[in-house]
Amino acid sequence: MSDMITADLVDLDLSADTKEAAARALAQRMVALGRVTDLEGFLADVAAREAQMPTGLDGGIGIPHCRSEHVTEPTLAFGRSAAGVDFGAADGPADLIFLIAAPAGADDAHLTILSSLARQLMNAEFTAALRSAGDAAAAAALIRGEEPAPAEDTPGDTRETEDTRETEETADTGAVSAAAFAETAPGSTGQDSGGPARPFRIVAVTSCPTGIAHTYMAAESLENAGREEGVEVVVETQGSAGFTRLDPAVIAAADGVILAHDVAVREKDRFAGKPTVDTGVKAAINRPGELIGEVRDKAARGEVTAAAADGPAGSGGATPVERGGESGEGYGTKLRKWLMSGVSYMVPFVAAGGLLIALGFAIGGYEINKAPSVMDHFVWTQADSWAALLFQIGGVAFAFLVPVLAGYIAYGMADRPGLVPGFVGGSIALTINAGFLGGLAAGLISGAVVLAIQRVPIPKALRGIMPVVVIPLVSAAVVGFLMFVVIGKPIASAQEGMTDWLNGLSGANAVLLGALLGLMMCFDLGGPVNKVAYTFATAGIAVASPSDSAMKIMAAVMAAGMVPPLAMALATTVRGRLFNAAERENGKAAWVLGASFISEGAIPFAAADPLRVIPSSMVGGAVTGALSMAFGATLRAPHGGIFVVPLIGNPLLYLVAIAAGVCVTTALVIVLKGLRKPVTGTSAQGPGGGADPSAPTSGAKQPVAA
Repeated sequence: MSDMITADLVDLDLSADTKEAAARALAQRMVALGRVTDLEGFLADVAAREAQMPTGLDGGIGIPHCRSEHVTEPTLAFGRSAAGVDFGAADGPADLIFLIAAPAGADDAHLTILSSLARQLMNAEFTAALRSAGDAAAAAALIRGEEPAPAEDTPGDTRETEDTRETEETADTGAVSAAAFAETAPGSTGQDSGGPARPFRIVAVTSCPTGIAHTYMAAESLENAGREEGVEVVVETQGSAGFTRLDPAVIAAADGVILAHDVAVREKDRFAGKPTVDTGVKAAINRPGELIGEVRDKAARGEVTAAAADGPAGSGGATPVERGGESGEGYGTKLRKWLMSGVSYMVPFVAAGGLLIALGFAIGGYEINKAPSVMDHFVWTQADSWAALLFQIGGVAFAFLVPVLAGYIAYGMADRPGLVPGFVGGSIALTINAGFLGGLAAGLISGAVVLAIQRVPIPKALRGIMPVVVIPLVSAAVVGFLMFVVIGKPIASAQEGMTDWLNGLSGANAVLLGALLGLMMCFDLGGPVNKVAYTFATAGIAVASPSDSAMKIMAAVMAAGMVPPLAMALATTVRGRLFNAAERENGKAAWVLGASFISEGAIPFAAADPLRVIPSSMVGGAVTGALSMAFGATLRAPHGGIFVVPLIGNPLLYLVAIAAGVCVTTALVIVLKGLRKPVTGTSAQGPGGGADPSAPTSGAKQPVAA
């Protein structure tokens, strides 16, 4: 680690009031040494990592860190704050702050060194030595793990040597314990054969979004707590440098499992069928003893996760949302993901059915909805017959919208057992005219009912018929009763009231609604808020004869969704020097994506510069949405972009509304990006105060991502 931290990267009198100021102060030292090429871009990456999860730890430690393309080599900077800086730890501000910078493609060796530092931070003597270090060189040497210079207090040196030896012995013991896991079956004690009782055995997985710090600190914390409580703990760290899978025999011999992670555990099904505690990675750092106690209690109660064979292959008992999400999520986050699961499966039906209906109208006129069934009357040579065919196929596809929405919300909550009650509940919602609100309720109720049934203890002999007979039968009956008798009528009344309100919108109210929908469409570019607005619009036209207000809303939503990618494409064309080469290349593709109503075409720009791109997009989207409503543009197709312009009412004014929003967003992005100040070589000084030759020169102006 000698090249990772030097005295020039240590600030023992860090004067910063906020975590952003602390990160900036330490990052400036990295810039001065040429370790970071773009200060603002690097700090944006640090902030993005911080937004995922606070990096403060109990014990007065803050470890802001990230992987960034603006880092030239793995670097560590250390600051000591007398006043403390709040990094979100439960026990208060941090006085020891480590800024870890890893290149986007850091090699395994450097990441392993950084992980060893993360483990050191769990050592109280190591942190105490840092708090008492008298100068920067001594602190850097401590972090590098170098032997301290000879001092008068030799017993202290002897104690450190003993601690090091003890750590090595403990590591060896841990390795032996891992190998010994397979020697005794889980749950046995050794007393049956006359030997001493063996300790409780736990296998654990730790992982965090960056895979540099929290991953290894959690592992060290669990191992330390295990030693204190006489429990054997073997940890698989799924870090940035990859991971070494635990031996299957070790997992098979374990009495319990701890999954401490903030990203999805890889190959989670390996741990199915055992008492399991599933939590966030910081819980393993801050309260490892409690987690060990929880898994022991579960083992004592015989509470285990579903075996992989009982569910979909490889699921390990997890639902689709759990397999694709992060652990430790709150109920609100899970609810959003459940709803988005239903919406994501519904959207293809919306696109296919809506476009078929729109084509039917385009070919046969707006009276085509009164045509007889093509089963009774179809003439191969008549355009009206083909129009009726397209319209009726689209109508059948649209009839699946609410059942699919409800079914896959339940699927996201409870996996395949949730499909039957979900589809049944969604179909009932259509029958009683409860619409999309009824579908949402049916999906959530179905998932909850299935989860409740799965919690009931079932004799082993009956488990085979549970997913095929018992769960579908009971859950469909319960959901059907609730939808028909209990909540169906109130939801249907609410749906009718919302429809009447939309039909009554006119004038300023309609314009304000258009602006609001435009803001929502451009807020997260295909994310949950965008999908809420889109689903709201498609719900209005998902009928045989949509109202004029519903078609205006659909037109406003599609127009606003086209603005961000088209604006980014235009901005890269008229002011390319404000964007890097990759962004200019993305701008070419954004022309096509925007014209096709694919808002996600602006995501690369928003991810690189969210503070400028997203607000600008929202303003432009609001302008377009408001103008579309003011112009009275209508749209029967839920998708298609400019390719369905012939199906739009008032098409010329509709295009004007889109162009206005694109111009507004483009102008705002150019102005905001033009105000930023790139880091130049004259501002990057070496340790001695002079300009560092390795810093960027003032002549090379590079875009700076905020």
